[in-house]
Amino acid sequence: MARGNQESMSSATHPDYRPGLEGVIGGITKIAEINSASATLTYRGINVHELAEKSTYEETAYLLINGRLPTAHEFEHYKRTLAHERPIPESVSNILKLIPRNIHPMDALKVAYSALAAYDPDYAAAPTDHAANVRKAERIIAKAATIVAAHWRICEGKEPISPDPELDTAANFLYMLSGERADEETVKVMDASLILYAEHTFNASTFANRVTVATLSDLYSGIVTGIGTLKGPLHGGANEEAMRMLLEIGTPENAEPWLRSALAGKKKVMGFGHREYKNGDSRAAYLTKMAKKVAEKKGVPKWVEIGDIMTKIMVEEKNIHPNVDFPAAYAYYMLGIPIDLYTPIFVIARVAGWSAHAIEQLDNNRLIRPTCIYDGRSGVPYVPMADR
Repeated sequence: MARGNQESMSSATHPDYRPGLEGVIGGITKIAEINSASATLTYRGINVHELAEKSTYEETAYLLINGRLPTAHEFEHYKRTLAHERPIPESVSNILKLIPRNIHPMDALKVAYSALAAYDPDYAAAPTDHAANVRKAERIIAKAATIVAAHWRICEGKEPISPDPELDTAANFLYMLSGERADEETVKVMDASLILYAEHTFNASTFANRVTVATLSDLYSGIVTGIGTLKGPLHGGANEEAMRMLLEIGTPENAEPWLRSALAGKKKVMGFGHREYKNGDSRAAYLTKMAKKVAEKKGVPKWVEIGDIMTKIMVEEKNIHPNVDFPAAYAYYMLGIPIDLYTPIFVIARVAGWSAHAIEQLDNNRLIRPTCIYDGRSGVPYVPMADR
């Protein structure tokens, strides 16, 4: 029986059941809000478009963790702290060299953060120590880009490049990948994408992260849980799959026939649709605008053209809008970023949101333990082994 039919029957039999917990309130947060009707996302009350346009990833991370924008003095101190914390211990770098090179970068991130937990100066702090958790969050946020770039270079048979203390997160990531400083416009696109990806309320990885720390585990365990959850193609891996789909399509001329064939065959079109946004994902609109600037600069319009054709058909005929993963896919591709790094870039951004949620959960903690509906057999007698 198809999964959709099973869920419909279960919902009819058990009217309180919500497949995938859709519409179920899992908690109260002050970190971010999604307004489905207006297709807007705010961080601590500030529209994410304003942040992407006027802020930086570092300032946004400070906002998410501390609940407000920093003063000039606080921001300079915060940037110095992140710069100081960006390098990873040599032993962790050695671990990245020892693991198999065919490992997915998301699995390498899990390994690295698991190891980093023991090197944190606040390792022995109580799980509910707010100040220690904020310090842990700073280290977690600072090291994400370093881990991703280091592992990628190791897999390419190259030595990792140390972070430049003069560069911020987006610029440093691009520098540590290639060894060359990216131009200002490229850095701006990467920085804006990190801001847009930084937080998204109780999505699968964030909720899993909160479930983990709610047991009075620690922030690093929550981050590892989040990474494992984000790896799946129905969550963070969608941007990678979206670009592979676009490469399969290949040309603007092939976009419409490919899409119509996919729809006729009920094939999933990656990068479209979102449970929280029925009228479109505003992050997608902003990043599409940024991607078009990249296409114009690079002189490679075809990915944007394919995207426009697919978007028009999906919206007009299915009322399904692109989500942020769709323009992120071809924006990153035009910037020359390997497809396997798209989801790890999501991690570079989202560690800020995960950390903020972990701290919020631990500040007013209660173990997360939902109930379930038993739908199996009952009164089954035990049959001795000899009689089976």
